[in-house]
Amino acid sequence: MPHSSGPSLNSAQIDYWNATAGQTWAQLQTELDAQIEPLGLEALRVLAPVTGEHIVDIGCGCGQTSLDLAARVGPSGGVVGVDISIPMLAIARQRSLPIAVRRPDFRQLDAQSEDLGQGVFDAAFSRFGVMFFSEPVTAFANIRASLKPGSRLGFVCWRALNENPWMKAPMDAALPFIPPIAPSDPTLPGPFAFADANRIRNILSEAGFGSLAINPFDTRIGGADLEQTVALGLKVGPLGAAVREHPEYADRVRSAVRDSLSQFLTPNGVRMPAAVWIVLARNELLR
Repeated sequence: MPHSSGPSLNSAQIDYWNATAGQTWAQLQTELDAQIEPLGLEALRVLAPVTGEHIVDIGCGCGQTSLDLAARVGPSGGVVGVDISIPMLAIARQRSLPIAVRRPDFRQLDAQSEDLGQGVFDAAFSRFGVMFFSEPVTAFANIRASLKPGSRLGFVCWRALNENPWMKAPMDAALPFIPPIAPSDPTLPGPFAFADANRIRNILSEAGFGSLAINPFDTRIGGADLEQTVALGLKVGPLGAAVREHPEYADRVRSAVRDSLSQFLTPNGVRMPAAVWIVLARNELLR
């Protein structure tokens, strides 16, 4: 299992995803997979993996997308799933395989700085795993180095928080009951670091990618009942981060969050708007 020889520039994120956040996502794997699966499937549709390809899944988390990729490339292909989170990789390695699917090779490493291989992959993919690099140009250049000439990069990332009620609505409902939260730098590592399409374009271009396509995709996600959705809202997203830091807030805000989310209740559970970018690029430049 590869490891860096020295301190990682991404050490803050490594610490974050191996502590409470990574453990929370591992515990909520089933609910979160159901929540964001439609967004990953759209990115997979655009990437269009085919039988026999070898693909690296960046920030593979608990492994759902790696298994999806493995099913698409078949036994003659291969998938390497990489992540910095030990708790999430533990879930990924334990997941059962669909019939006739070759198990992905799950590796704990930092895609920003560690060796992914040189010119070995036909494609790189990520479902919400590329917004957490401290040095994104360096990270994407490292990912590009692992790709064959002419191969492709596809990923899905969040647009702005204001366009994503599934994360914004619980936070807005809680704000009157918790201390003020200072605005964060939108370019720092975090879920909304790639909300600006121009920033994505500049980063990928500087990293050496070409033929860039950055397109919006909007849909409704969810489907859990109201109480399950309230519980999820208190554990993930901006509100989840606030509650992890101050768990005493949870009981104070639960009723307000429930009232807010009830407006999205349908006969098929709570379904809320989600807004993402679907990104496709190619490794066109010679290394």
